[in-house]
Amino acid sequence: MAGIEIDDTTADELQALADAAGLPLDTYLAQVAQEKRHERALNEGAAIFRQVTSDPETIAAFDAEYGAPAPAHTAPRAA
Repeated sequence: MAGIEIDDTTADELQALADAAGLPLDTYLAQVAQEKRHERALNEGAAIFRQVTSDPETIAAFDAEYGAPAPAHTAPRAA
């Protein structure tokens, strides 16, 4: 790996993972990096979603702009 120094044990483990995936090491590492970027983006998006949906002022502004959702109609259940 050009410009990156890692110990032999880690290099061997990475190579074993790449081999198990049937990929050259550089391709495997690029795939892992892409998966980690995607994972980070999902985590950031989830955190933002939680923040926005827990803020009553944001919810009220959304409802004022787009209309609140209609109440859910449920059928009466027999006892």
